[in-house]
Amino acid sequence: MVRKHYIFHGRVQGVGFRVTLYQACMRLKLTGWVRNKYDGTVEACIQGDPDKIEQAISYMNNTRYIRITQMDVEEIPVLPSEKAFDMKY
Repeated sequence: MVRKHYIFHGRVQGVGFRVTLYQACMRLKLTGWVRNKYDGTVEACIQGDPDKIEQAISYMNNTRYIRITQMDVEEIPVLPSEKAFDMKY
């Protein structure tokens, strides 16, 4: 299990990015959260099986309207108590 922190750049706000990532992570049984940032990027922490995280990111890269031009990614400590994926506002 790993936990990764992401900042997504590109056409990622106003295109259903948060909802789409939320649904993908729920389907793949990943935990974490996603939120819009004031600078036009989207921030997320995703925790779970590394292959499933990659599946979620791959899905986002191939979703209509969403266009990720850059991803800042860093691995951070796992939160064992986290049980769900949340969409923050």
